[in-house]
Amino acid sequence: MRRSSLKPIKTFFIWFSISLLMLSCAGGTKSGKKDKTLRVEEHFQMAIGAAERGNLEEAVKEYKEVLKLDPKHVKAHLNLGVVYGKQGKWNKEISEYKTVIDLDPNFAEAYFNLGVAYNDRGDLKEARTLYQKALQIHPRYVEAHNNLGNLYYRRGKLDEALSEYRTTIEIKPDYARGYYNIGNVLRQKGKRDEAIASFERALEIHPRYAEAHYQLALLYYEKKEFDPAIQHADQAGKLGIIVDPRFLERLKLQR
Repeated sequence: MRRSSLKPIKTFFIWFSISLLMLSCAGGTKSGKKDKTLRVEEHFQMAIGAAERGNLEEAVKEYKEVLKLDPKHVKAHLNLGVVYGKQGKWNKEISEYKTVIDLDPNFAEAYFNLGVAYNDRGDLKEARTLYQKALQIHPRYVEAHNNLGNLYYRRGKLDEALSEYRTTIEIKPDYARGYYNIGNVLRQKGKRDEAIASFERALEIHPRYAEAHYQLALLYYEKKEFDPAIQHADQAGKLGIIVDPRFLERLKLQR
């Protein structure tokens, strides 16, 4: 009788021990996942900080640490591609962007960055295809519209370029670069006053836009409005633009 009375107690202790073990294992798994997530985020933030400080080698190291822990971390692949681009490592840059697209075919920024990389290498046809792909995914992607406009501008397709630039300011009314690029197209089309208005609008948004000051200096000089031409030329020079010495000589005669 005594043996039989001990069996339930023994069974209970065995069951209780197994339950504790199962609970312990479950808790350890959750803790491990949490620790891994924290380590991934820590390395990711360290990589961003290193890149912002200009320490590109350190940034590469930290992004690689992220990818050791999480090989499918698309933002780490994307940012690593950007760092490789700054280092002039074109093939590695391209590889990272393509990896992002493999992992997430709807990541518009990866197509855009890949387009910029091809654009910088002079492959304008491939760049255009990639910008268009980015816009299929994200139709309000301002920078993609702007860069597509730049490609049309370089090919002399002014109407197509103007359409893309105007789209940028429809999406983002305070996009100074859009107004500046519109000004360039209008100047090419001989629409001087409209070009001036567009450059002036760019300066309202971004008063230290050196290139806009320079373009206004040239346009006002063409209109023989020498005071604003001189003012904008001086401002462009102060902001770092190398003003054509011959233009400066002509302006001297009007001071």
